[in-house]
Amino acid sequence: MTSTEQLTGERADLLQTLRRHRGFLLHTVDGLTDEQAATRTTVSELCLGGLIKHVAGTEERWLRFAVGGAEEMQREQVDWVGQFRMAPGETLAGLVERFQQVANETDELITTLDLDAAHPLPQAPWFEPGASWTVRRVLLHLIAETSQHAGHADILREAIDGSKTMG
Repeated sequence: MTSTEQLTGERADLLQTLRRHRGFLLHTVDGLTDEQAATRTTVSELCLGGLIKHVAGTEERWLRFAVGGAEEMQREQVDWVGQFRMAPGETLAGLVERFQQVANETDELITTLDLDAAHPLPQAPWFEPGASWTVRRVLLHLIAETSQHAGHADILREAIDGSKTMG
């Protein structure tokens, strides 16, 4: 039994909720080819493979923040456009594998991090100046982010072949 299977209370609730929404997101790419996963079905840059890549990268950056603050979160440059696309040579299987690796690392961190520990947010126009977030707030943000993108992915998948996550 892993340490994540022994969780109870708030940590268990946060982890179960995050896993559920990750599952919804992964369900949207089940059975797709690389070409389908790279298909843009709206006027935006979004494609299903790109959403998997974006959510994995976002989760990874926010957990770096939870552990080491804004400086750790920003140690790597973000390709704000490319993160929503599948780059040449990327495969859906490779993106899903990375997504699952990041998820496993997050799951393990949830068992050890102090949920009340807080760090000042990075300076950015979309953050309140001088605000700090706790690890708990970071996890709630990841749940919201993953859930929102699972909804986006459901719409994209339905446009490709009519499949839906639910219903």
